[in-house]
Amino acid sequence: MKEILKINNVCGGYFKEEIIKGISLDVKKGDFLVIIGPNGSGKTTLLRLATRVLPLSKGEILYKDKNISAMDLKEFCRRVAFVSQDTSIGFPFTVMELVLMGRIPHLKRLQFESKRDIEIATEKLFLTDTLNLKDKRIDELSAGERQRVIIARALAQEPELLFLDEPTAHLDIGHQVQTLDLLKKLNRKNSLTIVMILHDLNLASAYSNRIALLDQGVIFKEGKPEEVLTYQNIEAVYKTVVLVNDNSVTGRPNVALVPGEK
Repeated sequence: MKEILKINNVCGGYFKEEIIKGISLDVKKGDFLVIIGPNGSGKTTLLRLATRVLPLSKGEILYKDKNISAMDLKEFCRRVAFVSQDTSIGFPFTVMELVLMGRIPHLKRLQFESKRDIEIATEKLFLTDTLNLKDKRIDELSAGERQRVIIARALAQEPELLFLDEPTAHLDIGHQVQTLDLLKKLNRKNSLTIVMILHDLNLASAYSNRIALLDQGVIFKEGKPEEVLTYQNIEAVYKTVVLVNDNSVTGRPNVALVPGEK
Protein backbone atom coordinates (compact mmCIF):
# COMPACT_ATOMS: atom_id res chain seq x y z
CA MET A 1 0.00 0.00 0.00
CA LYS A 2 1.28 3.48 -0.88
CA GLU A 3 2.99 5.59 1.77
CA ILE A 4 0.95 8.48 3.12
CA LEU A 5 3.96 9.82 5.04
CA LYS A 6 7.68 9.46 4.38
CA ILE A 7 10.22 10.59 6.98
CA ASN A 8 13.60 10.76 5.27
CA ASN A 9 16.81 11.02 7.36
CA VAL A 10 15.24 13.60 9.69
CA CYS A 11 17.15 15.44 12.40
CA GLY A 12 15.81 18.08 14.76
CA GLY A 13 15.21 19.20 18.31
CA TYR A 14 15.20 22.31 20.45
CA PHE A 15 17.54 25.26 19.95
CA LYS A 16 20.98 23.71 19.45
CA GLU A 17 20.11 20.36 21.04
CA GLU A 18 19.51 17.67 18.43
CA ILE A 19 17.08 15.09 19.81
CA ILE A 20 16.17 13.21 16.62
CA LYS A 21 19.30 11.94 14.89
CA GLY A 22 18.65 10.74 11.36
CA ILE A 23 15.32 8.89 11.52
CA SER A 24 13.75 7.42 8.38
CA LEU A 25 10.27 5.92 8.61
CA ASP A 26 7.48 5.18 6.14
CA VAL A 27 3.81 5.28 7.18
CA LYS A 28 1.43 3.53 4.80
CA LYS A 29 -2.20 4.52 4.33
CA GLY A 30 -4.29 2.59 6.86
CA ASP A 31 -1.40 1.97 9.26
CA PHE A 32 -1.92 2.01 13.01
CA LEU A 33 1.66 2.77 13.99
CA VAL A 34 2.58 3.06 17.66
CA ILE A 35 5.83 4.72 18.72
CA ILE A 36 7.33 3.47 21.98
CA GLY A 37 10.53 4.10 23.88
CA PRO A 38 11.82 5.29 27.27
CA ASN A 39 11.53 8.88 28.46
CA GLY A 40 13.88 11.12 26.51
CA SER A 41 14.12 8.81 23.50
CA GLY A 42 12.62 11.44 21.16
CA LYS A 43 9.05 10.23 20.68
CA THR A 44 7.30 13.56 21.23
CA THR A 45 9.99 15.47 19.35
CA LEU A 46 9.50 13.22 16.32
CA LEU A 47 5.75 13.92 16.30
CA ARG A 48 6.36 17.66 16.63
CA LEU A 49 8.68 17.54 13.64
CA ALA A 50 6.14 15.55 11.62
CA THR A 51 3.35 18.02 12.41
CA ARG A 52 5.37 21.20 11.72
CA VAL A 53 5.41 22.27 15.36
CA LEU A 54 9.21 22.15 15.19
CA PRO A 55 11.41 22.89 12.15
CA LEU A 56 13.71 20.25 10.73
CA SER A 57 17.46 20.78 10.92
CA LYS A 58 18.07 18.06 8.33
CA GLY A 59 16.10 15.75 6.05
CA GLU A 60 12.56 16.00 4.75
CA ILE A 61 9.04 14.81 5.56
CA LEU A 62 6.65 14.10 2.70
CA TYR A 63 2.87 13.84 2.92
CA LYS A 64 1.64 12.07 -0.22
CA ASP A 65 4.88 13.10 -1.96
CA LYS A 66 4.46 16.75 -0.93
CA ASN A 67 7.09 18.30 1.32
CA ILE A 68 5.11 19.31 4.41
CA SER A 69 7.19 22.45 4.96
CA ALA A 70 6.06 23.72 1.55
CA MET A 71 2.36 22.91 2.00
CA ASP A 72 -0.17 25.63 2.74
CA LEU A 73 -0.84 25.40 6.48
CA LYS A 74 -4.63 25.29 6.06
CA GLU A 75 -4.35 22.49 3.50
CA PHE A 76 -2.01 20.60 5.83
CA CYS A 77 -4.51 20.95 8.72
CA ARG A 78 -7.36 19.64 6.56
CA ARG A 79 -5.38 16.44 6.07
CA VAL A 80 -3.39 16.03 9.29
CA ALA A 81 -4.49 16.44 12.93
CA PHE A 82 -2.41 16.30 16.11
CA VAL A 83 -3.46 15.58 19.70
CA SER A 84 -0.64 16.68 22.00
CA GLN A 85 0.15 15.71 25.58
CA ASP A 86 -0.76 19.19 26.77
CA THR A 87 -4.52 19.38 27.29
CA SER A 88 -4.56 22.81 28.91
CA ILE A 89 -6.74 25.46 27.26
CA GLY A 90 -6.09 29.13 28.05
CA PHE A 91 -9.68 30.33 27.72
CA PRO A 92 -12.91 28.87 29.20
CA PHE A 93 -14.53 27.87 25.90
CA THR A 94 -17.51 25.57 26.00
CA VAL A 95 -16.89 22.02 24.83
CA MET A 96 -18.92 22.59 21.66
CA GLU A 97 -17.00 25.79 20.87
CA LEU A 98 -13.71 23.94 21.29
CA VAL A 99 -14.68 21.00 19.08
CA LEU A 100 -15.99 23.37 16.40
CA MET A 101 -12.45 24.79 16.21
CA GLY A 102 -11.59 21.55 14.46
CA ARG A 103 -13.66 22.83 11.53
CA ILE A 104 -11.56 26.00 11.06
CA PRO A 105 -9.33 24.50 8.31
CA HIS A 106 -12.50 23.84 6.26
CA LEU A 107 -13.86 27.39 6.59
CA LYS A 108 -13.08 30.45 4.51
CA ARG A 109 -11.76 33.59 6.18
CA LEU A 110 -14.43 35.12 8.49
CA GLN A 111 -16.88 32.36 7.55
CA PHE A 112 -19.17 31.09 10.33
CA GLU A 113 -19.79 27.41 10.97
CA SER A 114 -22.60 25.88 8.96
CA LYS A 115 -25.26 23.43 10.06
CA ARG A 116 -23.07 20.68 8.58
CA ASP A 117 -20.07 21.77 10.70
CA ILE A 118 -22.23 21.60 13.83
CA GLU A 119 -23.45 18.13 12.82
CA ILE A 120 -19.86 16.93 12.38
CA ALA A 121 -18.83 18.35 15.77
CA THR A 122 -21.85 16.72 17.42
CA GLU A 123 -21.00 13.38 15.82
CA LYS A 124 -17.42 13.51 17.12
CA LEU A 125 -18.64 14.40 20.62
CA PHE A 126 -20.94 11.39 20.51
CA LEU A 127 -18.12 9.12 19.31
CA THR A 128 -15.87 10.19 22.20
CA ASP A 129 -18.65 9.90 24.81
CA THR A 130 -18.59 13.64 25.53
CA LEU A 131 -21.85 14.84 23.97
CA ASN A 132 -23.36 15.27 27.44
CA LEU A 133 -20.59 17.80 28.16
CA LYS A 134 -21.17 20.03 25.13
CA ASP A 135 -22.45 23.04 27.09
CA LYS A 136 -19.89 22.81 29.88
CA ARG A 137 -16.80 25.01 30.00
CA ILE A 138 -13.56 23.21 29.27
CA ASP A 139 -12.07 24.34 32.60
CA GLU A 140 -14.89 22.56 34.45
CA LEU A 141 -13.88 19.15 33.14
CA SER A 142 -11.66 16.48 34.62
CA ALA A 143 -8.36 15.76 32.89
CA GLY A 144 -9.81 12.61 31.32
CA GLU A 145 -12.91 14.40 30.03
CA ARG A 146 -10.76 17.19 28.62
CA GLN A 147 -8.57 14.67 26.81
CA ARG A 148 -11.58 13.06 25.12
CA VAL A 149 -12.90 16.47 24.05
CA ILE A 150 -9.55 17.34 22.49
CA ILE A 151 -9.61 14.04 20.59
CA ALA A 152 -13.12 14.98 19.40
CA ARG A 153 -11.75 18.32 18.15
CA ALA A 154 -9.04 16.52 16.18
CA LEU A 155 -11.60 14.14 14.66
CA ALA A 156 -13.75 17.14 13.68
CA GLN A 157 -10.94 18.14 11.30
CA GLU A 158 -11.80 14.94 9.38
CA PRO A 159 -8.11 14.20 8.83
CA GLU A 160 -6.61 11.41 6.75
CA LEU A 161 -3.66 11.16 9.15
CA LEU A 162 -3.99 11.51 12.92
CA PHE A 163 -1.06 11.92 15.31
CA LEU A 164 -1.65 11.38 19.03
CA ASP A 165 0.85 11.84 21.86
CA GLU A 166 -0.13 9.63 24.81
CA PRO A 167 -3.91 9.99 24.28
CA THR A 168 -4.72 7.59 27.14
CA ALA A 169 -2.44 9.20 29.74
CA HIS A 170 -5.25 10.86 31.74
CA LEU A 171 -7.92 8.21 31.17
CA ASP A 172 -9.16 5.46 33.47
CA ILE A 173 -8.90 1.90 32.17
CA GLY A 174 -12.46 1.90 30.82
CA HIS A 175 -11.98 5.06 28.80
CA GLN A 176 -8.53 3.90 27.66
CA VAL A 177 -10.09 0.87 26.03
CA GLN A 178 -13.07 2.89 24.73
CA THR A 179 -10.78 5.49 23.15
CA LEU A 180 -8.42 2.98 21.56
CA ASP A 181 -11.35 0.86 20.35
CA LEU A 182 -12.81 3.96 18.69
CA LEU A 183 -9.49 4.83 17.04
CA LYS A 184 -9.09 1.23 15.83
CA LYS A 185 -12.63 1.30 14.41
CA LEU A 186 -11.92 4.55 12.55
CA ASN A 187 -8.63 3.08 11.36
CA ARG A 188 -10.32 -0.02 9.93
CA LYS A 189 -13.64 1.30 8.65
CA ASN A 190 -12.68 4.85 7.63
CA SER A 191 -9.06 4.11 6.61
CA LEU A 192 -7.87 6.73 9.11
CA THR A 193 -4.09 6.43 9.33
CA ILE A 194 -2.90 6.72 12.93
CA VAL A 195 0.52 7.40 14.41
CA MET A 196 0.44 7.31 18.20
CA ILE A 197 2.83 7.45 21.12
CA LEU A 198 2.06 5.05 23.96
CA HIS A 199 3.99 4.17 27.11
CA ASP A 200 1.93 1.05 27.84
CA LEU A 201 3.62 -1.71 25.85
CA ASN A 202 0.64 -4.05 26.14
CA LEU A 203 -1.76 -1.45 24.71
CA ALA A 204 0.75 -0.86 21.91
CA SER A 205 0.83 -4.59 21.26
CA ALA A 206 -2.96 -4.97 21.30
CA TYR A 207 -3.89 -2.12 18.94
CA SER A 208 -1.03 -1.50 16.51
CA ASN A 209 -0.21 -3.21 13.25
CA ARG A 210 3.33 -1.75 13.43
CA ILE A 211 5.56 -0.51 16.23
CA ALA A 212 8.63 1.75 16.12
CA LEU A 213 10.89 1.46 19.17
CA LEU A 214 12.99 4.60 19.71
CA ASP A 215 16.14 4.89 21.75
CA GLN A 216 18.31 8.00 22.09
CA GLY A 217 16.86 9.70 19.02
CA VAL A 218 17.10 6.79 16.57
CA ILE A 219 14.91 3.82 15.67
CA PHE A 220 16.19 0.78 17.55
CA LYS A 221 13.67 -1.61 15.92
CA GLU A 222 10.61 -1.24 13.69
CA GLY A 223 8.12 -3.84 12.51
CA LYS A 224 5.15 -5.95 13.59
CA PRO A 225 4.42 -6.14 17.36
CA GLU A 226 5.84 -9.65 17.60
CA GLU A 227 9.06 -8.50 15.89
CA VAL A 228 9.58 -5.50 18.15
CA LEU A 229 8.23 -6.60 21.53
CA THR A 230 10.78 -9.27 22.34
CA TYR A 231 12.36 -9.47 25.76
CA GLN A 232 15.77 -8.86 24.15
CA ASN A 233 14.68 -5.56 22.55
CA ILE A 234 12.81 -4.33 25.62
CA GLU A 235 15.60 -5.17 28.06
CA ALA A 236 18.21 -3.56 25.77
CA VAL A 237 16.32 -0.25 25.51
CA TYR A 238 14.45 0.02 28.83
CA LYS A 239 17.22 -1.54 30.95
CA THR A 240 14.79 -3.67 32.93
CA VAL A 241 14.00 -7.38 33.08
CA VAL A 242 10.70 -8.48 31.54
CA LEU A 243 8.88 -11.64 30.53
CA VAL A 244 7.17 -11.70 27.13
CA ASN A 245 4.47 -14.28 26.41
CA ASP A 246 1.64 -14.52 23.90
CA ASN A 247 -1.65 -13.04 25.12
CA SER A 248 -4.12 -15.93 25.41
CA VAL A 249 -6.94 -13.85 23.88
CA THR A 250 -5.25 -11.77 21.15
CA GLY A 251 -2.19 -13.88 20.43
CA ARG A 252 -0.14 -10.66 20.57
CA PRO A 253 2.95 -10.25 22.78
CA ASN A 254 2.20 -9.60 26.44
CA VAL A 255 4.91 -7.90 28.50
CA ALA A 256 5.19 -8.57 32.24
CA LEU A 257 7.59 -6.76 34.53
CA VAL A 258 9.90 -8.71 36.81
CA PRO A 259 10.27 -6.87 40.16
CA GLY A 260 13.85 -6.23 41.25
CA GLU A 261 13.01 -7.07 44.87
CA LYS A 262 10.77 -9.92 46.00
